[in-house]
Amino acid sequence: MAALVQGVLGEAGTAESVVTRHLPPFEQVNLQSALNAWSAEKGRQVEVRGVALPPHYGGIMLQQLVSGEGLPPLRLSAPGVVDLPDGPGSTLACLRLALLLVTDAAGRYVLLVQGPSEHQQELTVEVAGLPVGQAQSVLGELDRLRRRLNVYRGQLLEVGITPMGAVSLTFLDRPATSREQVVLPEPVLDRIERHALGVAAHRAALTAAGQHLKRGLLLFGPPGTGKTHTARYLLGQMTGYTRLLLTGRSLAAVGSVTELARDLQPAVVVLEDVDLVAADRSFGPGGSPVLFDLLDAMDGAAPDADLLFVLTTNRADLLEPALAARPGRVDVAVEIGLPDADARQRLLELYGRGVPLQLTEADRDAAVERSDGVTASFLKELLRRAVLEALHDHHPLTAVTRQHLFRALDDLLDSTQSVTRTLLGVGVDPATLPVGSPQPAPVGAGWVAHPGRPGRRYRP
Repeated sequence: MAALVQGVLGEAGTAESVVTRHLPPFEQVNLQSALNAWSAEKGRQVEVRGVALPPHYGGIMLQQLVSGEGLPPLRLSAPGVVDLPDGPGSTLACLRLALLLVTDAAGRYVLLVQGPSEHQQELTVEVAGLPVGQAQSVLGELDRLRRRLNVYRGQLLEVGITPMGAVSLTFLDRPATSREQVVLPEPVLDRIERHALGVAAHRAALTAAGQHLKRGLLLFGPPGTGKTHTARYLLGQMTGYTRLLLTGRSLAAVGSVTELARDLQPAVVVLEDVDLVAADRSFGPGGSPVLFDLLDAMDGAAPDADLLFVLTTNRADLLEPALAARPGRVDVAVEIGLPDADARQRLLELYGRGVPLQLTEADRDAAVERSDGVTASFLKELLRRAVLEALHDHHPLTAVTRQHLFRALDDLLDSTQSVTRTLLGVGVDPATLPVGSPQPAPVGAGWVAHPGRPGRRYRP
């Protein structure tokens, strides 16, 4: 193999420095797209040769092949490929470890492409046989092709973290959430749409008027009220945008993901449960490194960069005040509260689609009244349990009646189901629990009088 490389480069080529470019693993599919287009350009001949390494070897460097020294046991083989997604329903065969023997106007030279492996998290491209400036030009041309052919542009992507700590991107299908399925008061939904979709619709006019496009939207409220559902609705509407979704551990990747969003703008970055990484620094010494990454990310783009940051949280009181300190961070905060009676009626209709409900108007009104103070998640679970009650009585399912619905509601409102209600985002009133039953620990702002329900209290 060393003889092959040295034969292609000749004495002059082996005297040149090897130039290396490191890329994040998720760029492997973009690099392959660029290599395919670059290899097909007129006047360029490219021969691809595979490299076989014994198991458990970490990898090789092109410098080892150029010098013929320090080599692990190698042999030539057919090029090994890995099949990687390049869209929601398609894949691309990408080189794992291969030599590209190139002849073009620059002369004869060699590229070594080495994909990430269990021993090496980075993706590397190395060029040997050209003066440093020309080798940099080759890598620069591949970079330009990677950006132009980027398979992530305009897609909906879920951001993950591999066990080794690298960022991964997974294609998602467009959410099918319609406006009618977002059960919020009209002024609330209208405000969200104006800030997110309105700017997207008028970005050219705003830029011409000297107004910044970078913006932040915070959705806050109790668990289970529909913040994530609303964010998914926005993601489904903004089809011309690259949309990046971060949750849980992937929030730590906000810095590198925002850099990607800037390259692929217009873009939306959604950070769910952002209080996990953006807690107020006054609560303790220092601050989360991820918080500083978030602040830097929201500040780093130019004012005319069409970037939307959508943040969700159950605890807005914990958030760092600096998130709202400058334009382009959080410009609008919208509370997604508990559904009122009209919203609960609409939610029952929404979640009851496809369910053979046999309820009178009086039955529905009674269910709405009894579910005062619950969340959208609670109502969704209520319909599921009502179906289970009906299946328990009659299988196969024929009808879900008042008896089934209220049996399920009685079970969910039972004092022994306090943990279930908490998981569904519904506060449990200690005053309604039987004497001697375990009392829930106070959380957050404590218990307050329930509006419209004299004698009852709830936890906001």
